[in-house]
Amino acid sequence: MDHDHMPGMATPPPPPSAGGGGMEHHSAMGMTHMTFFWGKNSEILFSGWPGTRAGMYVLALLFVFILAVIVEWLAHCRKTRNAGDFSGGLMRTVVHGMRIALAYIVMLAIMSFNGGVFIVAVAGHIFGFFLF
Repeated sequence: MDHDHMPGMATPPPPPSAGGGGMEHHSAMGMTHMTFFWGKNSEILFSGWPGTRAGMYVLALLFVFILAVIVEWLAHCRKTRNAGDFSGGLMRTVVHGMRIALAYIVMLAIMSFNGGVFIVAVAGHIFGFFLF
C-alpha cells in the first residue's frame, strides 16, 4: 500500500533549513523566535509592535512591567476583600477574572521570547508583590 497517497494523511513538515536548526519559524511577515533572544527588534502582543524603534521597545517593556504590577495588585485585592454577601462575591469574581486575563496577557508577552520582556515581567511581579 502506498502511504504517500492515502486519503486523510497529512504530509510531513519540511526538514529544517541548514543553519536555522529548526528553532525558528519563518513566515511571510517575519520570524518568530523559539528560543530567548536579546534585542529591540521584536513583536510583543501585536503584529508590528513595538517594531524596530528603541523608544517603542522601551514603551513595550514599561507596558509589560505595569501589567505585571497590576496582576499582583489584583491578587492582593482578592485576598483582602470580604465576600460576605452576593455583591462582594460578584466583585471578587470580577477582580479574579481581570487578574487572570492580565496574567495571560503578560504570559503572551513573555512568549515573544525576548529576554528583556522576560526580565521586566518578572521584575514587575516582584515589585508588585513587594508593594502589596
